This record gives sequence, C-alpha cells and structure tokens, in this order.
Amino acid sequence: MDQLGKCEANYVALTPLTFLKRASSVYANRTSIIYENTRFTWRQTYERCCRLASSLLSLNILKNDVISVLAPNVPAMYEMHFAVPIAGAVLNTINTRLDAKNVATILRHSEAKVFFVDYQYVPLAREALRLLMVDSQQNQTSQSPSAAPESFIPLVIVIDDVDSPKGVRLGELEYEQLIHMGNPRFVPTEIQDEWNPISLNYTSGTTSEPKGVVYSHRGAYLSTLSLILGWEMGSEPVYLWSLPMFHCNGWTFTWGVAARGGTNVCLRNTTAYDIYRNIASHKVTHMCCAPIVFNILIEAKPHERREFTSTVQVLTGGAPPPASLLEKMELLRFHVTHGYGLTEATGPALVCEWQAKWNNLPRDSQAKLKARQGISVLTLADVDVKNMKTMTSVPHDGKTMGEIVLRGSSIMKGYLKDPETTSKAFKNGWFITGDVGVIHPDGYLEIKDRSKDIIISGGENISSVELESVLYRHPRVLEAAVVAMSHPRWGESPCAFLAVRENEVGRKDDVKEADIIAFCRKNLPHFMVPKKVEFLPELPKTSTGKIQKFQLRALAKAFQITGTKEVPQHHEDQVLALSRL
Repeated sequence: MDQLGKCEANYVALTPLTFLKRASSVYANRTSIIYENTRFTWRQTYERCCRLASSLLSLNILKNDVISVLAPNVPAMYEMHFAVPIAGAVLNTINTRLDAKNVATILRHSEAKVFFVDYQYVPLAREALRLLMVDSQQNQTSQSPSAAPESFIPLVIVIDDVDSPKGVRLGELEYEQLIHMGNPRFVPTEIQDEWNPISLNYTSGTTSEPKGVVYSHRGAYLSTLSLILGWEMGSEPVYLWSLPMFHCNGWTFTWGVAARGGTNVCLRNTTAYDIYRNIASHKVTHMCCAPIVFNILIEAKPHERREFTSTVQVLTGGAPPPASLLEKMELLRFHVTHGYGLTEATGPALVCEWQAKWNNLPRDSQAKLKARQGISVLTLADVDVKNMKTMTSVPHDGKTMGEIVLRGSSIMKGYLKDPETTSKAFKNGWFITGDVGVIHPDGYLEIKDRSKDIIISGGENISSVELESVLYRHPRVLEAAVVAMSHPRWGESPCAFLAVRENEVGRKDDVKEADIIAFCRKNLPHFMVPKKVEFLPELPKTSTGKIQKFQLRALAKAFQITGTKEVPQHHEDQVLALSRL
C-alpha cells in the first residue's frame, strides 16, 4: 500500500470552479441566468466568465490579489464568483447596507486592487473612495512620506445593467466592456493548491479592525456539496436570489446552482411584488432568505401576489423564526428548512433535516421542530455543545446549555491579518462559535441564546460591543449596554439602555430617545441603529462592576415594536426595580 502515490490522474485539487466547467459541457444549452429580459445559457456563462478572467489578468491582477464588488444580485455579481478565482484572485463581496466609512474600511483592510460598483451604488462608492483617498493622503504625510496616495486606491469598474446600460461612470471601465475585451479562447489555469483562498467575507465593517474571513477552494467546494445534498436539491433547480450574494457567497449556492445545472433567477430588489412575480413567471423551486423575508411574503398586498401551484423549498437561517411564522409560510406553499451557520463556517453548518415520522404530528408541533437548527452538514467532521471551562460535552437532554463548537473542512482558513483573533477562534481542535445551545435527545441542536455580542436583525449580524462604543462617544452618555429585542419585522433589533450625565444645571431629562437615535444614524449604518432607547438612573452591575445584561434582556422582553409608542403596563415597575439594584 505504501508504494501507491498521488498523481495527476488520481488527485485533483478540490474547487467549485469545476462546477462551472462541467455545467458548460453537460448543461450547455440549459438556461443559467434569468434577469428581467436577459437570458444566458451555461455555455454562455462559462464563456463570459473566461473572458472576464482574461481581462482581469490583462489589468495585471496577480495571484491572491483581492477584487471587491459592491452590487445587488445581478448577473455580474454571479459571474464574478467564478471569473475572479479563475483569474487566481480572491473575491470580496461587500455588504450593500454598509455606509461609506465601513466600505472604505473594508477596501483599505483588504487592499483591494479592483473595485466593481453597480450603478445603483455609485454615490456610496464615490464617498467611500473619497474617504479612502483622504486617509491615504494622511498616511503619506504622517507615516509614509515615500508612499504614493494612489497606492491604496483600487481601480474602479462600474456595472451597468446588461439590457439597459445607464451610462454612469465612476471609473474609466465598465463591466460589459471587460467581457467584450476578454479573450474568447482563454483557457483557465487549473487550481494546483486547494488551500488557496477563493473569497474574503467580512463579518463586520464597522470598526477600524474588521474581521475578514478567508475561505479556501477546498472549503467552498465541500460546503457547497454538503448544502445541495443536505437540502436535497435535485437536478435543474430554478433558484431565486432572494438571499444577498454578499452573505457568505450566497451560502455557497452561487457555486451550488452550477453544480446542479440549475437556473439562477437574479433579483435586484427583494420586494413582495418581485419575489411573487418571479416565482410565478419562472416556476421557482428553491430560494434562501432570512426570516425577515417571511414577513414580506406574508404581509404582501393582494396586488403584489401571484398565484403559483408548486411548492417552493426555502432554506432560512439567522434568528430562530417563531413557529407561528413557519406555519403561515407553509400555508402559502413555502416549505421551510431551518439552518444555522456563520460566516466562519462558510454559511450554514447545521440543517434541520426533516424526518418522515414528523409528518404525522400536528402542524404546530411540526413548526416547533422546524425551528430547531438541526444536525451538521456532511463536511463537518463534528459538531458539539460544550462546557467551555471543562471542554466536556453537555448531555443530550434539550435543557443543559453550553457553547456550540464546530470542526471540519468547511471552516474558514482564518481571519485576514489577524493571527491573534484566529488563534482565539480555534481552541483544542474546535472552532468556537460564541453561541449558546442545547442538544435534544434525538441529536438535533437548538440555539437558546446568541453570544453576548451579537444581535441578528433582518439577517445582519450586529455587534452590541461596537454599537456601545459608538453610544459612549455621545458627550452625555455615562453608561451604555445594548441587548437584543424582539421585532415583528426584523426578528431582532438593538435595544439600548443608557445612564446619562447631568447637564450644567444638574438635569438629565433633557436627553431624549430621539437625540440618541439621531446621533447613531450619523455614526452607524442604519440597520445597526437602536430601535429603542431606554434611560435608567444606573445600569445593573455585579459586585465587580460588570453590567448584568441578563437583567436588561429581561426588561427588553417587555418591549414590542408595533409602530406606536405604547409601553407595557408593567414596564414602569421593572424600571423602578432595576434602578434599586
């Protein structure tokens, strides 16, 4: 046995790029992309990706250079998931909900060489580049006199709609021009090392030190296979892009749809009208989304709806959706599968695989089972819930809580330029998620609480620590703590508790909720702004001075955002009790 070795015939590097090459050959004439009036086949998509890759190489893009893109779910965004790594570069898809300061931070930290910008986001990109230029000039003056300011400014390429160019120019080049200029006979180079990076995804762009999660070709390939198998995605799916492709590369379905020879229905705007219209027009079979999209579909007006007869398979993640919400979705012909994941795990790491025996249960019982996070995808070697002090596993009783830990080939390579944080994330052979959960007797895992720093709002991760740091910058804020609060539309939203300083005449009541929210809107992306601000005489603390967030979470449960200013009857009693602690 020892004499048998690896060779080119029996060992090939794992990469999702092989899915596109196979699709262009096996499914050449199948429709690959639908976007309004635009249609492409898999042969055309392969040719366009190769042309774009050759154009990027002609722009002196080198191996492992970062290429950033700020765009909605349009064909160009999809094509770059193949074209950029074909060119040997690393794709960085930027969250379109971030503000200019955060976009600039990501461009700076990633050292992006090229920046693709959809015409819709040109104003945002222009401001981000301005901030980047100012920062470069300041660095040249204060730290690096010999460095040119342009050294940190990426080449900008604008993306116009394929079928209706807008003529907007932020840079000298346009996306379709690069496709046209590309070599039609370009032959992609085979990936030699599957550990090479394929993409860079930021968990947060709101601080000067964002966490850039690096995926390998191997991890992306295996995670993709796991999800299409775990979700039982068959051949020729029609996949609606209601999940942003900037979220963990669309939970790897950017590559997965190619693997199944499916059709990508691209969607610029996630509205009820557009979702229902595309489902009915193109006979959509699959879609992914955060639970917030459930409310968009359920609350749709009659004129926004369209009739469709087949069931749409929906994979959702984020904050666990209420069982009642899942039940309403089922009545609308959406079959929901719940999963759990995070950026560091290349998207979903657990999927609530359905068991046939559950079909005999009452509908509300089925919905409660579906709200669980489930079992590990195939490429995870192991998942567990552990006591982090002893690293022992919790009993499978559905009650004993511990921290969720993961291990497997789909876990990230690490955090870009941050070996210290990477080392902390990997402990005793496990990736530490920071989330608290339980394991039920049947082996299915369920999250019981998010880690103390994370709030999931509309599918977006919000760090309470980062939000608190901004609140502390307000001149009147003495103490600040942020916790998750239930929200009927976003699932969760930030609730801020503040203790404020007296003004010059000894008053505190002149600081209003509206003042704090306005301050946050000036300094944060809008999705991070607290939906509720509550003032307390003093925040509850332990004997060592640590703020007791569990007390604040209990108080936040009394709040319900309903579009009114009404406060629960028992609210004042709770505030009074906390003020006495």
